[in-house]
Amino acid sequence: MLKQTAMIAALVLSTAGAQAATYNVDALANSSTGGTALSTITLAAGESFTVLAGIADLWSAGPLPRYSNANGLTANLFATGSDESAASAGTLIGQNWGSYTQDGFTAAYGRLVGKIGSQYFALGTNSGGTATSAGTLQLFYWDSNGADNFGSIAVNVSAVPEPATYAMLLAGLGLMGLMVRRRTSNT
Repeated sequence: MLKQTAMIAALVLSTAGAQAATYNVDALANSSTGGTALSTITLAAGESFTVLAGIADLWSAGPLPRYSNANGLTANLFATGSDESAASAGTLIGQNWGSYTQDGFTAAYGRLVGKIGSQYFALGTNSGGTATSAGTLQLFYWDSNGADNFGSIAVNVSAVPEPATYAMLLAGLGLMGLMVRRRTSNT
């Protein structure tokens, strides 16, 4: 019986509260202008999260040179010959377009941006943070004119509950184990 309890406890601990999923963020449908936010996971205040996108996964704010990855249009980007642009290797497909401000928040054009509640924050190919308030993590393609955007990027979003949640879970499992042990010794 103790062995079964330990196995159940290990399984519960390995999955307790952890969330992870892959989402496709579309440059047109999820544009900060003219699109709608892509709702992902729900976070508790204080919960840590990560957002990962492939550095070679590209989307576009319109005709060349407007391709970028989730970090946005921040530097010159050249075609590899096998990327989404279908341009010949060495062709300039992206460059720095500066930044755009919306709702009091500023980020590079073409950047992956998150929002929880009313707070925006810049994300990118490898980013994360801690939710300052409870709510659903929403994702956007940051741009002033969503009408000519195209392409999408796949992002992996994951969250892990705060350590206090695990401490409470361990305490509860310990009490459960104690009760099982007491029951087996009384029989």
